[in-house]
Amino acid sequence: MTIDEIRDNFALLDDWDDRYRYVIELGRTLDPMPEAEHSAANKVQGCASQVWLAKQVGRSDGNAPLLTYRGDSDAHIVRGLIAILLTLYSGHTPQQILGTDAIAVFDEFGFREHLTPQRSNGLRAMVERIRTDAREALAAAAT
Repeated sequence: MTIDEIRDNFALLDDWDDRYRYVIELGRTLDPMPEAEHSAANKVQGCASQVWLAKQVGRSDGNAPLLTYRGDSDAHIVRGLIAILLTLYSGHTPQQILGTDAIAVFDEFGFREHLTPQRSNGLRAMVERIRTDAREALAAAAT
């Protein structure tokens, strides 16, 4: 699924109850995360719910680093937010990640008005974790 498909599906749903159900459904599409990856190193700090993001760094055809993620949460809505976030970021280069403003996309969907402050803070923590990974991958590629 692409972010444009998610955007189109979201636009079809006028009611926020329907949108929340859709987000929960997106969370169910996440690949299962192995129990070993539910580790302290993968845990995202700053989230009210438990959230884990596991990254793998691979290489593109042009030998640029590619960051791929698996994510999980103990909260259904948060799993859906992770699914949207991974649609935006997973499988992309650090430059692509750093050039994508996920918070603006979530704001476009209307989440700013419909997430609790704790969930908004958690979303920002997830975005910052991925952006930090991207900066680190760029620095490692430059050495």
